[in-house]
Amino acid sequence: MQHHGANAYQQVGKQTANPRDLEANLLVKSATNMQRIRDNWDGATRDDLAAALKFNQRLWTVFMGSVTDPASPLPVDVRQNVANLGIFIAKHMLQLQIEPAAQKLDVLININRQLAAGLRATPTE
Repeated sequence: MQHHGANAYQQVGKQTANPRDLEANLLVKSATNMQRIRDNWDGATRDDLAAALKFNQRLWTVFMGSVTDPASPLPVDVRQNVANLGIFIAKHMLQLQIEPAAQKLDVLININRQLAAGLRATPTE
């Protein structure tokens, strides 16, 4: 019974969250997935790493599609910065897949956390 209530709450949260909060939450989720792998590197499997990287890749693919869309409402410089960051992340994830190493996750975790914090910050106008 408790499980159903939690699921209902999550569904309402998904429907009412503003896009910035949703993006921040997804970035934190991805960072948390990768941190879990980092913290348990010796016990994690290659499949665990692949799953965490796949989630991060999907997330950044959406971001990249959004910022490269000519209809994006973001300023051009912000769009370019996010696109450049996305390219860096894609290359870094590829290197991590080719030569897995726990410390290589740190940069991805930190970028996701910092970006999430920026999205949660109150915009100044």
